[in-house]
Amino acid sequence: MIVFILFVAVMGFSIGDRKKLTWPEYFALDTTGFFQQWLYRPAGYISDMFKDFSHMREVYKENEQLRIAAAAYARDSIKYNFMESELKQLQDDLHFTERQKQLNNYKYLIAQVVAVNNDPYDETIRINLGSRDGIKPNMVVVTNKGLVGLTSRVDPFFSSVMPITKLNVNSTDTKQIAATVLGKEKESFGIVDNYDTETGKLSMSKISETDPLKKGDTIITSGLGNVFPRGMVIGTVDSSQVGDFGLTYTATITPAADFDHLTEVFVVQTPESETGEVTP
Repeated sequence: MIVFILFVAVMGFSIGDRKKLTWPEYFALDTTGFFQQWLYRPAGYISDMFKDFSHMREVYKENEQLRIAAAAYARDSIKYNFMESELKQLQDDLHFTERQKQLNNYKYLIAQVVAVNNDPYDETIRINLGSRDGIKPNMVVVTNKGLVGLTSRVDPFFSSVMPITKLNVNSTDTKQIAATVLGKEKESFGIVDNYDTETGKLSMSKISETDPLKKGDTIITSGLGNVFPRGMVIGTVDSSQVGDFGLTYTATITPAADFDHLTEVFVVQTPESETGEVTP
């Protein structure tokens, strides 16, 4: 190709101002154009191919950056959703404590559930508050929905909670719950003393035949017995029926607390539990 170029250049100098070329000159120019045509096309293809390779490298780098950005977005989305859920939970907890403060002079210590033992012979819940946090045995534990149970064993940094799902009318260790109907505290009374593991319902007994209790009522602790403070929500009346001897009624209660998804609970600190005294 260099030879052809030099040849054409020499011809250009030799032609000068002549208007007509000789046939060898025509032949040389046509031959040069023919070879240039066939050499230029492959060179153009090769040049375009290298450009495509360069463009592919840029596209690959852009795809890598997009993949990294997508992964970061997914991570941040999960983090945001978790924080949003946690914020909502904390807002619900705050509203619950403020609402309860208006009803009773209680303090609510928030605790995280660290373990749940589902052994039917030793069903307990472990929380991350202990004696160093002011926790004592027989302190009530609740969620923002309802009653969970009582602290049974207290260690320096952790405590065990005996849930109300362990209530058994035939057990000597069961602490029965004196209960009443919300809004009818002076007219209604009963004892929540049993939990049916098959139905997942609580049983309330010793209800007077004149008791205004009816289906859909909210059952709360009455405060009698000096174990469960007044005003703790236990559940909702599902049904009522005549007792074994026909003198009193029994009611089936759906627990308010969700025992299958316990993550955060509150330990209720009453003025009596702080001073160690029990109000007669």
